[in-house]
Amino acid sequence: MFTANQLVAHAIGDYILQSHAMATQKTKSLLMALIHATTYTLPFAIITQSPLALSTIIITHAIIDRYRLARYVSFIKNQIGQIWDWEECDNNGYPKDTPIWLSTWLLIITDNLIHIIINALTIQYL
Repeated sequence: MFTANQLVAHAIGDYILQSHAMATQKTKSLLMALIHATTYTLPFAIITQSPLALSTIIITHAIIDRYRLARYVSFIKNQIGQIWDWEECDNNGYPKDTPIWLSTWLLIITDNLIHIIINALTIQYL
């Protein structure tokens, strides 16, 4: 299900092909999120030529990045054993007393895993 070429395509799309403008503006602009998602998806065209799979990767990537969905996943996860108010965790989904470097890296890891899982399922089943 998960292959090395999918992981490499993800890394190329999300890190090498993403400009500074895309990285800083994709959470503020749906257009920039779509531009980033389109360039992100280019390496996946080597893995699959399915228009449905490639469209799904573009759309899900744009939505996840535009609305920073990983922070909601982190927030929900952090409800286990402790109830936090959203205002306490709204930056990265972690309580404000979490060191910013730690909450940022955990958010990046969560975001990457969400993309990788969706991409693998999309490529396998579409």
